[in-house]
Amino acid sequence: GALPLEDAIVLCLTRMTKVLSIDLTDRVARVEAGITNTGITEAVGTDGFFYAPDPSSQIACTIGGNVATNSGGAHCLKYGVTTNNVLGVRMVLMNGEVVDIGGASLDAPGYDFLALIVGSEGQFGVVTEVTVRLLKAPEGARPMLLGFDSNEKAGACVAGIIAAGIIPVALEFMDRPAIHVCEHFVAAGYPLDVEALLIVEVQGSEDEIDTLL
Repeated sequence: GALPLEDAIVLCLTRMTKVLSIDLTDRVARVEAGITNTGITEAVGTDGFFYAPDPSSQIACTIGGNVATNSGGAHCLKYGVTTNNVLGVRMVLMNGEVVDIGGASLDAPGYDFLALIVGSEGQFGVVTEVTVRLLKAPEGARPMLLGFDSNEKAGACVAGIIAAGIIPVALEFMDRPAIHVCEHFVAAGYPLDVEALLIVEVQGSEDEIDTLL
């Protein structure tokens, strides 16, 4: 979707898809900017780990694009968005200088330039490598739908869940028009007789899930 000006160029990094290193002990991976979100998870999934940010287009969207836009996803309530899961980047500046910002640790020394770079839309340079956090995959997950007769009651339920100290991995709100549009398009099984809907998902062991729900 890039729209260059007359004096601009567009760089395509989609062939830079290598996983450069994986450290399961420290739970980090260093990857090239063209790898997809699901590509990272597939590389570590057999060992019981995953990369958390899950935008709807994660099958196709790249980690470099995620860094540029600070992408999130349905599970960002618990796991955060890209800025919460990126530890470092290698970036080529406009003058050709290659710099490393952050690193393979949770708290890199120096100024937090990484917070400026993630979400900057590529204005500071071209990100070529990214160091990401890996998380241990949960034992299980369970989604549920909650219907309400008003948007206000759905909002109050969200406030009550958070106030109780329960942090679901996903807590999505849909109003009546959104419910009907989505149901008529994909036939997901959403109830059509409610004014608002909460889509809730919790993860953990079976005992933990039963307690949370």
